[in-house]
Amino acid sequence: MKDFYREKHREYFERTFNINPSTFLSPLTAKLPPGAFILDVGCGSGRDLLWLKNRSFSVTGFERSPELAELARKSAGCEVLEGDFTAYDFSLIRADAVILIGALVHIPQSDFATALRNIAKALKIDGMMLITVKEGSGTATGADGRIFYLFQNDDLEAIFASLSFQLLEFSRDASKTGTGEIWLQYLLQKE
Repeated sequence: MKDFYREKHREYFERTFNINPSTFLSPLTAKLPPGAFILDVGCGSGRDLLWLKNRSFSVTGFERSPELAELARKSAGCEVLEGDFTAYDFSLIRADAVILIGALVHIPQSDFATALRNIAKALKIDGMMLITVKEGSGTATGADGRIFYLFQNDDLEAIFASLSFQLLEFSRDASKTGTGEIWLQYLLQKE
């Protein structure tokens, strides 16, 4: 799994880029002023960067895979930083909002709060965060060998509260890729 997004970057790009992100990004964008700065952590194909840019938001991506980062730069025409979001110094960034669309699905439950705390350093006071994770217990292994860590709503809400996030909106939706998986979506505000 460790090299999936490097080795299969083109396949991942083709599978995800054309998904319409409006249903999961609109709850956030409805609460932000035009031109707000949004950091897309785990930006993957650049799909969400392009969608946000086309709606007059200022956007920057962040991606671990250099190959996906390059595809995102080309597809969205935006700056994409490269690094490991568990170790990167996010305090150097001041974003109005951070989006993590499926970006934390490979982080073990035991490391989730630490990773989220680090990423949240990028937020301005009262900044917002949009997170999606897969629902379930334990782990699941995809047909392509990737390991996904699954989460329960109660556990996540406890983590968010411990990190001083206020829950603004929550939804539970079926995967847009037709896999039948359930995604939990949280719109949070830093207190």
